[in-house]
Amino acid sequence: MLIEILAAAAEAAPQNKFGFKEALEQGGIVAISTVIILGVMSFGSFYILFTKFFEQSKILKQGREVRASFWRANSLKEGAAKLAKDTAYRQIVDDALDAEEQHTKMTDTLEAHDWMHGSLARSESAINAKLASGLPFLATVGATAPFIGLFGTVVGIYRALINIGLAGSASIDKVAGPVGEALIMTALGLLVAVPAVLAYNWLQSRNKRIGGEIESFATAVLANLSSNGLVKPQVSAAPAKPAAPAAKPAAAAPKA
Repeated sequence: MLIEILAAAAEAAPQNKFGFKEALEQGGIVAISTVIILGVMSFGSFYILFTKFFEQSKILKQGREVRASFWRANSLKEGAAKLAKDTAYRQIVDDALDAEEQHTKMTDTLEAHDWMHGSLARSESAINAKLASGLPFLATVGATAPFIGLFGTVVGIYRALINIGLAGSASIDKVAGPVGEALIMTALGLLVAVPAVLAYNWLQSRNKRIGGEIESFATAVLANLSSNGLVKPQVSAAPAKPAAPAAKPAAAAPKA
């Protein structure tokens, strides 16, 4: 008997007709398409954020290793052998050595410094272009996501006005659904755009830092080649180990 009463009360209770699922059902293909597009944008933004973060962290770690050990080598070839293959710093060194070798085969009067400087500049540009890949997508999401959400908002407001016109009055039950849908679309657009803009600015600032370190390294490599290995950046010496404490003198034996 009690179960039947509870079931009847549940059936008689008013159902929520203004949730997210209900808003999508009322919005139809426009609302569903808007949510799908914003979802794809959000997934792509976070994918690029994490992949570029790990890529940048790897290059920054390589930079610390280069500053610690690379310039301790006797030559660039010896130092390049210590660097992992397919890395930004290894690419700079390999391109510099290739440019030096290619210049010996040239028959015109182009100076070696100018030729190697141009080769290193092209290598830096290739590295910076790879680092910047994916960032235009973040910029596009940050610029367009609010307008995509606004499109859903406009459609929701239009549906609310249609309901008002058909009912002949602006009763809350006629406009709450479409207006709620419109607000949801606006919120989703901002929810997708704001993280994309923040990620773009943060990754861009890290790229500038990496670009500066790569440029400094390329300049040092060029100076080293132009001076036949005589010019090298100063490398801080390894910290000396603390000296062992002096042994205490043995106590004198007592006299008999």
